[in-house]
Amino acid sequence: MQQLKVCELFAGVGGFRLGLEKTGHYNVVWSNQWEPSTKTQHASLVYEARFGPENHSNFNIEQVPTADIPDHDILVGGFPCQDYSVATSLKNSKGLLGKKGVLWWSIHRILSEKKNKPKYLFLENVDRLLKSPSSQRGRDFAVMLRSLNDLGYAVEWRVINAAEYGMPQRRRRVFFLAHHKSTALFKSIDKSSPKDWIVKDGVISSAFPVKKNTRNLVSFDLEEDLVALSNHFNAEKGLSPFLNSGICVAGTVSTLKTTSSYDGKPTVLSDILENGSADASLYIDNTDLPKWEYLKGAKKEIRKTKAGFEYKYSEGSMVFPDALDQPSRTIITGEGGKSPSRFKHVVQTKNGLRRLSPVELERLNMFPDNHTQLAGIPDAKRAFFMGNALVVGVVEQMGSSLFQKISQVEK
Repeated sequence: MQQLKVCELFAGVGGFRLGLEKTGHYNVVWSNQWEPSTKTQHASLVYEARFGPENHSNFNIEQVPTADIPDHDILVGGFPCQDYSVATSLKNSKGLLGKKGVLWWSIHRILSEKKNKPKYLFLENVDRLLKSPSSQRGRDFAVMLRSLNDLGYAVEWRVINAAEYGMPQRRRRVFFLAHHKSTALFKSIDKSSPKDWIVKDGVISSAFPVKKNTRNLVSFDLEEDLVALSNHFNAEKGLSPFLNSGICVAGTVSTLKTTSSYDGKPTVLSDILENGSADASLYIDNTDLPKWEYLKGAKKEIRKTKAGFEYKYSEGSMVFPDALDQPSRTIITGEGGKSPSRFKHVVQTKNGLRRLSPVELERLNMFPDNHTQLAGIPDAKRAFFMGNALVVGVVEQMGSSLFQKISQVEK
């Protein structure tokens, strides 16, 4: 089977592309990266420096005509987590419009307008997506599943913590794959028992095995009208009905709580450290140490709002310095810069306590060393990229599994 053509949206610095290209089975034919709130498009500059400017778009995807996007087999991207509620446009009661600036609807538009729809979608988001918004838990994901269903796709999803499969960072993200009804994979899902697909036969379960499951499958149907679904889904404000794994076929959701199964060697924080070559500027000055210790420590104190209202504030302690014999905590976007912080990583080395270097942050996401190094890009920005990125190893394993599954069912 020849390589699958990929369209990469919300490309960042190219995590999806790195993972898919590593398998040898995918070829990116078009990519888009646009950061709305900044003048200098740093991430796009890195992307072009690594992969070349050809077929790369640095424009707001909402304003890119679908006709400008070449046909592709698989659309991939880690789209921003926003409010995905549905509104009906006044001019045309049948026209469904998400809020402007909500980028899920850009994916939806491309899928709606493409005559040759992509056969597969491979998307990523924070795991909060399954529980948001707090006023109607699970509504946002329900809207996505129903709208993909209406466009002819069956969907499988899983919340994956990269560290549970031997990768160097505890990073939980929801990944979902959608298969168009024109594909042999769609027909396989349709014929399979939902539980079997989720636990052993699916693309995701083949890539990321789970323990044998004795729990009961939860199934429910999604309301057909998207506006009604958006308005009424889980309006009684209970827990989200979406568990960490599931599928949605023909408007019926089947979902199950699964547990990862991995018996390989874990990668831990000490495995990725630059030994002896880390820059001197990363070391913590003794005068700053009390501030770091305070921020990382447990607190029970009275604090005041700007308006003068007093309230009790408490939080537990963080491991300080970070444990070297465990996978690292999740990297966040504010990881860079010298200022003391509760959430930045600090490691003990023979030369003293220090923050992580840009290369170490890249390694925690399984990027090549110095992938984000470019003239004019400060270290804090490189850290920001990694706080936003995904773990490349997860994409690579999923991409391999998808290609293998397609090859099997299309024989």
